[in-house]
Amino acid sequence: MLARVKPPFRAEHVGSLIRPDALIAARHAAEKAEIGPAELVRIQHDAIRDVVRLQEDIGFQLVSDGGYNRTFWQRDFLLKFSNVRQVAAKLTVRFHSSAGTRDHAPPTLEVTDKLDRPSGIFVDDFKFLQSIAQSTPKITIPSPTTMHFRGGRQAVDAEAYPDMGEFYADLARVYREEIHELARAGCRYLQIDEVNLAYLCDPELRAQVRNIGEDPDTLPKTYARLLNDTIAGRPADMIVCMHLCRGNFAGAWVAEGGYDPIAELLFNEIAVDGYFLEYDSPRAGSFAPLRFLPKGKIAVLGLVTTKSAKLESKDELKRRIDEAGRYAPLEQLALSPQCGFSSGIGGNAMTVEDEIAKLRLVVETARDVWGSA
Repeated sequence: MLARVKPPFRAEHVGSLIRPDALIAARHAAEKAEIGPAELVRIQHDAIRDVVRLQEDIGFQLVSDGGYNRTFWQRDFLLKFSNVRQVAAKLTVRFHSSAGTRDHAPPTLEVTDKLDRPSGIFVDDFKFLQSIAQSTPKITIPSPTTMHFRGGRQAVDAEAYPDMGEFYADLARVYREEIHELARAGCRYLQIDEVNLAYLCDPELRAQVRNIGEDPDTLPKTYARLLNDTIAGRPADMIVCMHLCRGNFAGAWVAEGGYDPIAELLFNEIAVDGYFLEYDSPRAGSFAPLRFLPKGKIAVLGLVTTKSAKLESKDELKRRIDEAGRYAPLEQLALSPQCGFSSGIGGNAMTVEDEIAKLRLVVETARDVWGSA
């Protein structure tokens, strides 16, 4: 019996879940000022109540709000900072899927003056989630590296921040303020959604990083310092995990390549407690990087894909867990889908029924392998 009483648990999921139609319609109506903010919150809260009950009924020891408090996984959070605005893309990414490829230029965030946090961002959202949850409430936030990666130095005002070290220090401070307020509200399970370290394992994206004036060999170390500064001073009993993603939208992805180039830094120089790792296809590389996982940290294996409705078999998942166990002890492993089911509104790769089947599969497989979810 290898049960876990604190997160990350044996059966996990990344956080975002498919939004119900009523919530999507309400968000569109709010954007057109057809309903007010209070009505949007009421509809949002009703949807979150339902999805929290669903997670608990399936058997998870953790619950998220499904990302129902936002339209996009990152922008709703980062645009709440003072002096941050959304501008045209400075970095083009190529999405890959079973249907082929397409180029996409996601909006860039631009820092126009000194960063600040005028008020809590997801604090009230956490308080509501905590108030209705019987299982451990998990809040997810975008990585601070997202504020930098798509634009680089050119997206940070040079008068406000002539020295990029000052920019990174302010960015970490603003995140710390939010994390410390979340902690005061009772949050003890926080997940940082980090895409850019995984992107820096892809040769094509490394070349694009050079195009915005950054060195892809040194940038992971810069980001590691930023992440550590971001979570510094958190309560000793607050679990912080990191989800590494290679891009996720409508069954498509951006980056390819194993974790090998960043494995030692990732597992040993970043002071988080666990890692949600994409391992649903050969594009993620082998399990060999897990040999660097130090004692006391947990690797959550993202073996169940959210990019396709096809349901994996328990035998297949167990075989892959056994394979990962050759590089890290079974007691340091857990299971989850490889990414969220809906990183933003729309573009889902499956139905809610398909999503539920995959979540049940994670819980049932975890119980078979570790004796509990």
